[in-house]
Amino acid sequence: MPSMGKEIHLRLDVLDVGQILDGIRCRQQAWTDTAIYLRDGYFHDDAFVCEECSDFTKAQNIADFYQRIIANIERQVDEQGGF
Repeated sequence: MPSMGKEIHLRLDVLDVGQILDGIRCRQQAWTDTAIYLRDGYFHDDAFVCEECSDFTKAQNIADFYQRIIANIERQVDEQGGF
């Protein structure tokens, strides 16, 4: 999913940024797990809950989108001296 082009600049407490990253990482992992399930037909964890998607490529694209957001936030945090 490409960027929409408009940037938003936020000022957040470092703990808030950590919580945001934790939440986005959970979403990224859920979509990665869904893509694996859709590709392989099974998942190794009995507690796994598939996201609402029936196409491996779409699920992987969503996981990649979340990963791009994570990388972008982490890069900006690093540029500002890290956590």
